[in-house]
Amino acid sequence: MPLMRIDMYRGRSKSAIKQILDITYQVATEEFHLLPRDRYQIVTQHDPEEMIIEDVGLGFQRTHDFLMISLTSSPRKVEDKQRFYQRVVAELHDQTGIAPADVMINITPNTREDWSFGDGEAQFLNGKLN
Repeated sequence: MPLMRIDMYRGRSKSAIKQILDITYQVATEEFHLLPRDRYQIVTQHDPEEMIIEDVGLGFQRTHDFLMISLTSSPRKVEDKQRFYQRVVAELHDQTGIAPADVMINITPNTREDWSFGDGEAQFLNGKLN
């Protein structure tokens, strides 16, 4: 049940955006063992003056291809997170040419009680979802 938000600079084609969404979902599905249709992704496009992405002194050279991938998710094993980080970067690079330095990922953990999928219900708490 991760909620994946991807922030990017404005200007990508619809097909390029779909490819990014498909790649990140596929890797998340495999590394986090997601259920079918457990897909919640939101893309926000920004003008250049709306995103300042530096590198904490790591020396990354960011380009207009930059992606900020933010997941809100149930707690995950460290090893699963590390594989997710590595595979997302590798797959995006291999399939779209996005440089590894242009992919930043953040995972924020939450619990089942933090979700309502609709109707004002906490479906994980009332037994409608396991």
